[in-house]
Amino acid sequence: MASVNNRFNSKSSSKNNSADGFTVKATMKNSKVKVPPTSGAFKERNSTPTNFRKFYERGDFPVSIEHDAKGNKIAWKVEIEKLDYHHYLPLFFEGLCETQHPYDFLARQGIHDMLEHGGAKVLPALLHLVISTDLIGEALVPYYRQILPILNTFKNNNLNIGDGIDYGQQKRENIGDLINDTLEELERRGGPDAFINIKYMVPTYESCVQN
Repeated sequence: MASVNNRFNSKSSSKNNSADGFTVKATMKNSKVKVPPTSGAFKERNSTPTNFRKFYERGDFPVSIEHDAKGNKIAWKVEIEKLDYHHYLPLFFEGLCETQHPYDFLARQGIHDMLEHGGAKVLPALLHLVISTDLIGEALVPYYRQILPILNTFKNNNLNIGDGIDYGQQKRENIGDLINDTLEELERRGGPDAFINIKYMVPTYESCVQN
């Protein structure tokens, strides 16, 4: 009978000594830290078809897949520079949710091509994309390494006219100010990891949230 009571007390004591990680109780003597739950990051999730897939299947995108000895690549039916970036860029970013071929490849490569050849069209479309929905800001964080280098290059490209009046600010034509506004929107809507990722790619950027 005594041995049964001892085992019962031992189990009760073990339960009482268990503690969640990073708590005060976890630092106490004889405490046993609970195993953290799985995050489920690799759990398969059901996804609904995106607008990107619907547009592609309807033939609304001026793209097709071209096969050659080096693999697959996108064949654009129009000049990339003439695309309506406000229309196409958000759709291609939505296509990043796709996991099936050829949609996933088309979305990734299409975004790469548009960012590379879009020139002055990229920044206004990107700013519009960031503020269009709360979720897109966090979805963009993993792509900062592709998006931000060009912004870093021109971030300090402001017109120095001394005491004169820069009327370009009123028309939002100052590229340095536009870039800073875009970076601030990326930080505001990019979640807790946004600032550190922006700072890594744009060292001169100062937080608009933490300051």
